[in-house]
Amino acid sequence: MPTAEPAGYSGKGRSSDQHEVAASSRYTPPTPPEMYESPRWVPILMALLIGVGVLVILLHYFIWTDTNWPVAIGLVFLLGGLYTATKWH
Repeated sequence: MPTAEPAGYSGKGRSSDQHEVAASSRYTPPTPPEMYESPRWVPILMALLIGVGVLVILLHYFIWTDTNWPVAIGLVFLLGGLYTATKWH
C-alpha cells in the first residue's frame, strides 16, 4: 500500500520528514516609518564634519605650521563626515 506524501513534497531525494515552506506563506513584518527617512540631524552633522575638516586642512596651509597634526585632525573630521553620509537615507 503506497504511503501518502506530505503537501509540497517533490519526491526528489528528500526524506519524508522535511517540509518546504512556500515563499508566499512567509510572514514579512512591515517596515517601520523611521527606516524610510533619516533624522534631521544626520545631513546637518555630515555637512558640519566635512566643512570643519576642509577648514582645518585649509587653515594648516594658510597659517604655516611646522607640524602635520592639523592635516591629520582634518582628515579625521572628513572621514567622520563620510561615515555619517553612509547613514543618510
